[in-house]
Order: sequence, then structure tokens, then C-alpha cells
Amino acid sequence: MTVLRLRDWSLRLSPRGLAVGAAITALGVALSLVALSTGEFTVPVPDIVAALFGDGPPAAELIVSRLRAPRVVTGLLVGAAFGLSGAIFQSLTRNPLGSPDFIGFTAGASTGGIAAVILGGSAWQISGASLAGCVACALLVYALAFRRGVQGYRLILVGIGVNALLVSADWYMLTRANINDAATAGSWITGSLSGRGWDHAIPVAVALAVLLPLCAWLSRPLRMMEMGDDAAKAVGIHVEPVRAAAIAVGVLLCGVATAAAGPVIFVAMAAPQLARRLARSPGVTLTASALTGAVLLVGADLAAQRVFAPIQLPVGIMTAAIGGTYLVFLLRRERR
Repeated sequence: MTVLRLRDWSLRLSPRGLAVGAAITALGVALSLVALSTGEFTVPVPDIVAALFGDGPPAAELIVSRLRAPRVVTGLLVGAAFGLSGAIFQSLTRNPLGSPDFIGFTAGASTGGIAAVILGGSAWQISGASLAGCVACALLVYALAFRRGVQGYRLILVGIGVNALLVSADWYMLTRANINDAATAGSWITGSLSGRGWDHAIPVAVALAVLLPLCAWLSRPLRMMEMGDDAAKAVGIHVEPVRAAAIAVGVLLCGVATAAAGPVIFVAMAAPQLARRLARSPGVTLTASALTGAVLLVGADLAAQRVFAPIQLPVGIMTAAIGGTYLVFLLRRERR
């Protein structure tokens, strides 16, 4: 561990963590280039670079700048948001199952989105309802789990119960909707990057620009709280305000990501754990989790497009397959 000191500030740098972060970033760049260049129309890498700067052939600019680049950028941003959200909640609960997928927040976003679809809402109204559903679910879970503070296991157990109720509500709405609305809602809740444009990527980018500094500010107290509330209080951490702020940031990250791409499951659970094992970190690392989430989602979307070509699967199906396999491995490891 290397400590970099700048006047009143100090920054701890892990050589292995830096190497892992650089490797994940390089993998993300490589996957993005593959996603931009391959498909029904192959675009050479020089033409991709020229098209991104507005100086490429007309066909390359159309395919890259208007069709493929928004999808790739949205995938990177949404994956990073899910990875950060999962890292925050796993740090708070000190449990790998403490992710938005299990504690109901993704289900709350799904319920809001399905209700908006059935009511005939526009794309923006569906996104807004998804975000509102995520926030409302978080408030409900926090209120039910609060008893002289919020403990990790209580938050997970209450979240699992609320998640089950919301999934039941989703299926009820789908059975009562007409066939066209049910088909649209069923497609949305699978999670997909198909048809995503810059109007989807820009809101996520703005949200990350606002929330990333808050994540950086929360990283140190969250690391202290992983040792237990008593230990955190002993070093001057105000546990409950920090926990409430962390939950708010994690919920907003999850809600914004779900509003852009639908409830893509398992990225928030798997990304922080993979990043932790790669970096051999004693706790969850926010930066590595964000990078891993971005790479996971873009890689899964690329596989969903190319593996079963000409059929293109929603990315949510691919992440479910990857995440389900990892969950089995995780449960087997924990049993040992």
C-alpha cells in the first residue's frame, strides 16, 4: 500500500488495485471497440475513431455515432451505476447478497415502470415512474427495517419480503393488462440496451457526475463501518447519517440505471464481488466495482447480440445467466 500526501490530504494507493483497474479499463475499451466495429456492417477501427470525431465516412458516422455508440455508452454508464449501487449496499450490509436485486429496490423500479407502461406513459414517463418506484420502495424498506438504527441483516430480510410482494404486484398487473401492454411491459422488465440513444445516456452521465463525488466522500466512512458500528463510532463516524446518505446515493444510482435500461439483474450483485476478488481487497471497492459493472454489462450485451446471431437477446437474459452461475458458485463457497 502506497500513501500519497498532498499538504492536508493523503491518498492510499494499492499497486495491485491500480493494476486491476487498468486491466479492467483496457478490457472495457477493447469490448467497446468490438461492439462498435462488428455487426451486420463491419466498421474498421480508423473509421470508428474518425466517425466519433465527426470526420468519418457518412455510412460509418450513421452506424457508429447514431446507432452503436449510444448503446455502448449507455451500457458502460448503466453498468457503472449498477456496480456502484451494489458496492454501496454490500458494504452497508457486509453481505454479498445485499444488492438492489435482492433487497427490493430493483423490484420497486420494475413496479413503477410496469404501471407507467400499462397506463400508456411515454418513454420519459416510464423512466420517471421507474425512478419514483425505486425511491418509494427504498423509503418503505428503510422505514420497516429501522429499529434503533438499520442493521444489515434486518435490511436484507425486510428487502427480500418487500421484493416478493412487489414481484407479485408486477405479475398481477401483467395478467390484468391487455396483451399489447403486457408484451411491452414484459420486454421492458427483462432489461435491454436495444434502441438506446443519447437521450438515455446523457441523464445517466449527469447523475453519475453528481453522485460520484458523494461516493468518494462516503468511501472512507463506509470502509470504517464494515468493521462494525461500534468500531466506526470509536473513530468518530456518525453511523446513522452516513448510512442514510449511502442508502440515498445507492438508491438513486439504481433508480437512474433502471430507468435507462430496465431492471438488468445480477450486475449489482456480481460486479463488486468480482472486483474485490480481482483486487484482493479486504472490503468492497467502489472504483473497481464501477469499472467491473461497466465491463460486465457491455460484455453481456455484446454476447447477447453476437452469440445467437441473427437473433439478438435482451441483455437482461445474459446477465441473469452469468449472475445465476456466479450466485451458485458464491453459495457453494460460503457453504464451505
